[in-house]
Formats: sequence, structure tokens, C-alpha cells
Amino acid sequence: MEPTGLYTDQYELTMLSAALADGTAHRRCSFEVFGRRLPELRRFGVVAGTERFLAALAEFRYSDEELAILTRQRVIDDRCAEYLAGYRFTGDITGYAEGEPYFPNSPILTVTASFAEAVVLETLVLSILNHDSAIAAAAARMVIAAGGRPLIEMGSRRTHEAAAVAAARAAYLVGFAATSNLAAGARFDVPTAGTAAHAFTLLHDEESTAFASQIAALGTGTTLLVDTYDIHRGIERAVEVAGAELGAIRIDSGDLTVLARQARDQLDSLGATRTKIVVSGDLDEFSIAALAAAPVDSYGVGTSLVTGSGVPTAGLVYKLVEVDGRPVAKRSENKSTHGGRKQAWRRHRESGTATEEFVVREAAGFEPEERDRLLTLPLLANGETVVDVSLAAARDHHRRAVVALPWEALKLSRGEPGLPVSLI
Repeated sequence: MEPTGLYTDQYELTMLSAALADGTAHRRCSFEVFGRRLPELRRFGVVAGTERFLAALAEFRYSDEELAILTRQRVIDDRCAEYLAGYRFTGDITGYAEGEPYFPNSPILTVTASFAEAVVLETLVLSILNHDSAIAAAAARMVIAAGGRPLIEMGSRRTHEAAAVAAARAAYLVGFAATSNLAAGARFDVPTAGTAAHAFTLLHDEESTAFASQIAALGTGTTLLVDTYDIHRGIERAVEVAGAELGAIRIDSGDLTVLARQARDQLDSLGATRTKIVVSGDLDEFSIAALAAAPVDSYGVGTSLVTGSGVPTAGLVYKLVEVDGRPVAKRSENKSTHGGRKQAWRRHRESGTATEEFVVREAAGFEPEERDRLLTLPLLANGETVVDVSLAAARDHHRRAVVALPWEALKLSRGEPGLPVSLI
């Protein structure tokens, strides 16, 4: 991984320079990541990007060349350059497990270190967690809408090449079955899937020839794209070439509810009763939910997951909440903060369903009940990772945590956050 020191907004380094000059840079501070509210239509958020952030933090360095440029441009002075030349994060980080649902004011990450070590991490923390958490929340809604049917992430061609890899990881974290992105498969071990596009059919003089070529290369278990010309004829030719053991067909356009039903009837009449139907084409959680009664076996999701209004920003912020053990807070209208380091607990009924979240200042003396679960856990101690932050662990944690949410939290419609949050 490349050094990440320059993934920093300039004001972080100007604050550092001033703090080094006036002697406040080494005061022990805590910065907290939280969202003041959930995005429109979201009843819960999902913490995502923790593993990526910790990996980037381990590479937070400045080369001599970079420091020379920053000094020449008067972004930093010589004292600051000397400090950054030896930068290593040695502090502590606590937070929610990756994959954990969160709500307004949930303290999903707390960075405790000297001001100098912590202030320069704001952009790195927020750029990763805001992106990945937004994708994960959108993908989680799609998983809920799919009702157990597999989803494939196919958005790579609609976003930045690096964002595509992160998006594939975030989607898999919350329950997508696979991605089309090979870099995500190589880097994060996300299962990959893909067969052919319309271009492959158009390459051949006859649709049947294209199908036969694909079958020869990939076997009868492959998925044939049948809507390049006429779907009815495409299905007919697909079964003629592959036989009744054809793995699946894919429909990428049109009224998917109607076409899926017609396709199922036609496949069954041709004896291909076990051939599955995959649909794609600008799907989002609402169109997926609308297909709940259709004979669809899996979905391919792209554009709505990685771009546009389908993924509103997570709105996470990084705010100073404690200096040398003393709570500090903003009083700005509509942007106030709650001072002090905090823990968070989630209360559950005997059935296991979550009922409420408590955000507790460490000095408040909160007494958890028997079925309260501590959400803020040690992630880094003295600069060293102390918990399993793998994607596999995050995926498993998310699956278990979402099951515990009340039904109201899983609705796709506009409404209040799925759990009330009380600050103590």
C-alpha cells in the first residue's frame, strides 16, 4: 500500500504547525467519529471501512520529498516537517465492530492520542468511513429487499477505479454474494462472478453461435444473456444450445417483473425447470422489493449502489471531545457536540431484539443490564491492532447484528431511526 500521509487536508497540517509552536501539540486528546443524523430514508447506518482505515493508518508516512514540497509551499514550517518525518501513530482507537449498525450520535470510532498524532488523521478517517459506510448502508437495504436471494455487485464501470474496489468490499460485508470486480477478489477475497455482455453476442453472426461459444468455454452451468435481440427467441436458442441443464439466463432490460414471469413459463415449457433467472439493469432496493413475487433467483446491482442518489453520504464527522481528561464541546447552532469520551451499549429484550442504544460518558457511572451489549471495543492499543478486523469477521458480525434489529429498523420507507439513542 502506498504512503497515506498526504491524504490530509491542509488545515490539519497548519493546526499541527501552530500547536507544535505553542506547546499544545502533545496534549492528550480524544477525537470522536459520529453522525448527527442518518441520511434520508435510512433507518440505520452500517460501520464499514475499519479494516481499510487501520491498514491506511499503518502506512501514514511522509517522504523527504513530500516534506520538502510542503515546506517550500509554506504549508508547514521546519519544526512541523521534522515532526512529520518521524510520524508513527502510537495512540489508542476504540469503536464499533465493522459491520455494526449505528444510529444518530453513535460514537462509532474514538481516536485517543496526542493532538499532533490525532488531528492529522481527520481526512483519512472520514474519507474511508464515509464512503464505505454509505455504500454498506445502501447495500444492506438491498439485501433486506432481496429477501435471501443472492445479489452480485456490478458497479465498477460507474465509479472511480479505487472506489469500485472499496464498494465491492462494502457490499460483500453486508451480504452481497459476489462482485464482478477482480481487484476486490484479489485484495479482499470477495467471490467474483461474470460471464458475458451484449458485445459478445454482437460479435458473432448468430446469437446461437455466441451461446455455443460461451457454453464451450464455460460449460452448461453458465449464465446466458438472452435480451440482445428478442428475449423469447433468445431463451429458445439458449435452451437449444445448452439443453435443459443450462445454469441461468440473464435479463438486463425491460419490465423485469413481466419478463421474468414469461421467461419462467417458457423455460419450464422447454424442460429447463432448474435454469435460474438473473435480472440486472439499474436495480435499487425499491425495484428489488417490487420483484419479490417474481420468479427471480438473483440480482445484479451496479449504478444505484456506487453512484447517485441511491447512496447519500453517511455524513460522519470527526470532532475533538476531550483534552487532557477534560470534556470539550462545540456550541454552534445545529452543529453542537457532546463532550467527553463515551461508551455505547445496546439494550435487548429477552428474545434478543434490540430496543435502545445508550451513549454513556465514561464518568457517568452507567450500570448496564444483563442483556446490554457493549458496542465500543478496543481496536488499537498503543498503535497496535488488538482485534480481528478482517472482512470475514465483519461480514459475520453484520449478519448477527442486523438479525437483532427491530422490524421497524428494516423498513425501506421514510421514518425515524430504527433505535432511539439516549445520551447519559
